[in-house]
Amino acid sequence: MPTKDKSPKSAKDVTPKPTAKPWLTMYDGMPEDIEAPDATMFEMLRNSAREWPDITAFIYLGSRLTYGELLTEVNKCAAAFSAYGIKARDSVVLSLPNVPSTVIAFYALNKLGAYAVMTHPLSSPEELKHYITITESKWAVTVDMFYPVFRDLADEVGLDRVVIARFSDYLSRPMKIGFAITKGRKIPSVPSDDPLVINWKDFLARGEQALETLGKEVYRRPIEPDDGCVILFSGGTTDLPKGIELTSVNFNTLGVSMHHISGITVHDSVLAILPAFHGFGLGLCIHTALCVGAHFILVPEFSADNYINNLIKHQPSFIAGVPTLFQSLLGNPKFKKAPFEMLKGAYSGGDMLSPDLKRRFDEAIMAQGSRVELMEGYGLTECVTGCALSPRGAYRDESMGIPIPGMTIKVADSTTGEELPYGSEGEICVTGPTLMKGYLKDPEATASTLRVHSDGLTWLHTGDIGTMDSDGFIYFMGRMKRLIKVSGVSVYPLQVEQVLEGHPLVNRACVIGLPDEYQMSSLKAFVLLADGGVGTPEIEAELIEYCKKNLIKWAIPRAIDFRSELPTTRVGKIAYTELEHEELAKSDEELAA
Repeated sequence: MPTKDKSPKSAKDVTPKPTAKPWLTMYDGMPEDIEAPDATMFEMLRNSAREWPDITAFIYLGSRLTYGELLTEVNKCAAAFSAYGIKARDSVVLSLPNVPSTVIAFYALNKLGAYAVMTHPLSSPEELKHYITITESKWAVTVDMFYPVFRDLADEVGLDRVVIARFSDYLSRPMKIGFAITKGRKIPSVPSDDPLVINWKDFLARGEQALETLGKEVYRRPIEPDDGCVILFSGGTTDLPKGIELTSVNFNTLGVSMHHISGITVHDSVLAILPAFHGFGLGLCIHTALCVGAHFILVPEFSADNYINNLIKHQPSFIAGVPTLFQSLLGNPKFKKAPFEMLKGAYSGGDMLSPDLKRRFDEAIMAQGSRVELMEGYGLTECVTGCALSPRGAYRDESMGIPIPGMTIKVADSTTGEELPYGSEGEICVTGPTLMKGYLKDPEATASTLRVHSDGLTWLHTGDIGTMDSDGFIYFMGRMKRLIKVSGVSVYPLQVEQVLEGHPLVNRACVIGLPDEYQMSSLKAFVLLADGGVGTPEIEAELIEYCKKNLIKWAIPRAIDFRSELPTTRVGKIAYTELEHEELAKSDEELAA
């Protein structure tokens, strides 16, 4: 291990058994197993609408839809899809930001038993071609801003129709006028005579007409809750993203589990700025809220200012985000104006949360009335999103927490699946009811990721290296693929980054390996300074000396590059591969010269 001593302090040389689940005591007697209701996601929404028809389901730029109104829109949307021939097991691409049509189309497709293929609206044309082709989608729903992209590739991939929604849909008249004057005028108009296009309002009108023709609708469940119904995509780095097939059981179980953990209930609110095309935003911020009669604040465009404005205006009960988001909030002067007296939970996921960032964020929100702390979680899209979370009042530095109710996690030999003793370093494996059905049209990748172990259970091999202490707390070491060999010694970049981020001068750090003639690889660090200042040779020497005091010699960066910003992926993780490509290209240029 690259650090001098990072093993959990409570580690014991015993092998834990999955059935023992020592972490359950940390959740104050919560049930050992979580069982999702016998329902599809649409049926969960319908049940909530029947119980709380007049309660707000979501707020969008000042407009509100009640549960009853949301269900009405979903029913019209489902009837429209059906009238145009979309049926169970068909696939429809939803390439949308966080706007009402995203939510409505998602639950409408679930009602029909069709696949909702969730994609980033800023996906490149090549990515979109991949998503449409692999899912065999003939229909797509997007917003007017992205019409040109779909128009250009429609013939090539065989799209039949594209439903065009608008950011201004569902806004009040004054808000629509304001939007048209400010942002709407910048969006190119969509040709009204394009046979590919159906306007969202016209589409719903077709659904409303179909419902009137049919009379009283008789709903029949088209698929079972454990059938595939959602396709999310993995965060590809070098290969095209894999399609991850998920079920209603996956999402419903997550909702029930988070209800137990957080206490979210009727009239609570969630700030939904995380994208709905990602499991974190879709599963935690939207579906969990709709399962329990809470409401979410739907924010279509991310910025620190937008986030803070919504914090001030709505004072949500629950917030969630990635570490880069929380870092951005702390760096914004307006953040000090946000009240947190109503906050019941704050959750971080998607990337490692440094102890220093957590401490600073906790201190900031507590000074503004919060009675809770930022809790770190761990998860993968292959199990919707979070499968581990720090329990309230029991945070441990550098730990991602304990398994959420219903889930079991072990650290195992990556080849045999044999569980390792507490404190041992191995692959993090997960089992439980949120596991995906598999990778779409990729049986080989599915078989290598979902494996049946000697206990008869199917385990998800995460590709992450970590340890577990005797209380069930998990410590993430790094990705198996992101392991750097320096003179034959295994170094995990994450641990070097954590050490650097522990220095008071450092805000964020990213460490990569570069080819080295003598050591196989050497380390280079990229650093953002906490004060936003410019690095100097003196600061570089100070940070390297700091690393020498906290890391073994093979894990000491050879050089530090100070940056004003670091590249990030679409979900806010530092894109270390971009830095690797940049450095390799620089080396090639030097050799060519």
